[in-house]
Amino acid sequence: MSGHSKWATTKHKKAVVDAKRGKLFAKMIKNIEVAARTGGGDPAGNPTLYDAIQKAKKSSVPIDNINRAVKRGSGAEAGGADYSTIMYEGYGPNGVAVLIECLTDNRNRAASDVRVAMTRNGGSMADPGSVSYMFTRKGVIVVAKGDKLDEDTVLDAVLDAGAEEVNDLGENFEVISEATDMVAVRTALQDAGIDYDSADASFVPSVQVELDADGARKIFRLIDALEDSDDVQNVFANFDLSAEVVAELDEED
Repeated sequence: MSGHSKWATTKHKKAVVDAKRGKLFAKMIKNIEVAARTGGGDPAGNPTLYDAIQKAKKSSVPIDNINRAVKRGSGAEAGGADYSTIMYEGYGPNGVAVLIECLTDNRNRAASDVRVAMTRNGGSMADPGSVSYMFTRKGVIVVAKGDKLDEDTVLDAVLDAGAEEVNDLGENFEVISEATDMVAVRTALQDAGIDYDSADASFVPSVQVELDADGARKIFRLIDALEDSDDVQNVFANFDLSAEVVAELDEED
């Protein structure tokens, strides 16, 4: 799920202890398998695979599961599925624009899951192109704050590599770049001795919808329902939350 950054940080912390950890693991394994099939099984020569493996490791996916996924994807081991990526578009409650990225071996099942989740949770499907124009594909790298790590240090490390901005999210820094510059930016962080939590190609909205706590609860119910589908890999939405709304939601958990 990707909405406004302030909530993304909170949501990330929740995911670590989420009861759906098994589903999260399965989706990461699928990403590894597809990355290995597309670009080969050597992480050193396949940046997409490298990032998928790093993300899985940071989420405590067992190394044996990771290695088997690489072997299946690269063809070294039988059993790999033929996955394809599909993007669905729609609107959630309060007119929030939603992009649903699926990675599936069954298009009919994926379409059905998405449609059911949308209609049961106050959403509606939209025609291709009617929502996606509000989003731009960007590289998004999340860096955990350390005792001696400040915004200027991060910015100095990534500026020449193509980073566009560094945002302070409270407990983390968020580095934004063009999607094509993400590997270079990630490498610049590593060269500077700065660890990162995640590096993903994400869809960043150009226009955002401000939500109150009630509106936030509704959009999160929709996003949770969408992410319950094994075929849904990512959900991107253009909502914005104030610090006060985030604090109110945190108090409820």
